[in-house]
Amino acid sequence: MRRPRLLYVPFWASYVFLYTPIIVLIVMSFNSGDSPYVFEGFSLDWYGRLVRNANIREGLVNTLIVAVGSTALATVLGTLLAVGLARHTRSRLLDALSVLPAILPDLVLGIGLLVFYAAVKMTLGLHSVLLAHTVFGMAFVTAVVRTRLTHADTSLEEASRDLGAPPLTTFLRITLPQLAPGILAGALLAFTLSIDEFVIAFFTSAPTTPTLPIVIYSMVRFGITPEVNALATVLLAVSFTAVIVTQRMTRLTESLS
Repeated sequence: MRRPRLLYVPFWASYVFLYTPIIVLIVMSFNSGDSPYVFEGFSLDWYGRLVRNANIREGLVNTLIVAVGSTALATVLGTLLAVGLARHTRSRLLDALSVLPAILPDLVLGIGLLVFYAAVKMTLGLHSVLLAHTVFGMAFVTAVVRTRLTHADTSLEEASRDLGAPPLTTFLRITLPQLAPGILAGALLAFTLSIDEFVIAFFTSAPTTPTLPIVIYSMVRFGITPEVNALATVLLAVSFTAVIVTQRMTRLTESLS
């Protein structure tokens, strides 16, 4: 069937609306002038200033520490939670509680965690942000891995148990390889969400340990500069690279399994 060409108008209009600001941001990051709106010539000067900015370097290091640490914890805990919910229990209440941090607004979750930290008298710092992002990311990992579990071949696990393999061996050699693509996808999702997350980090971090989104917020309060555009371009490039690498690793894992 020939589709009416008018159907493509809202399709392309949506893409233009979504990606035009990003393209403009990337182009203006190479602007030689100080104006973020008027392109005066090509230059890499703002990227050099970005590297020399001590506040951005500190925020980047803090963000990477939190993102890597929370991703590792969220991936392990989320995978174990998904397997436990799918294989060893049938509780709708536990299913709902497992995805609750992903459903709650960031503002509610951030305030709730801040109240909890105050109740247990925990000092704020990178450790408090790391734990908060672990709770937040674990919900996404659990959801992704549980979806992957629905496509796993349970007969292989049953055969492994029938042949006398211990539960841990069955999990490591049969279940885990089948879940590898879902685990990688969940880990990527947790990592990218942690890097970009602002609200929860704003409530659970200390003023002396700001993450990169908080540093960016403090910069844009006084106006958008090409330096901010350069920083956003770098983050965009990192996100695209992470997505491409994860897709290749997921395909490789699926082919091996």
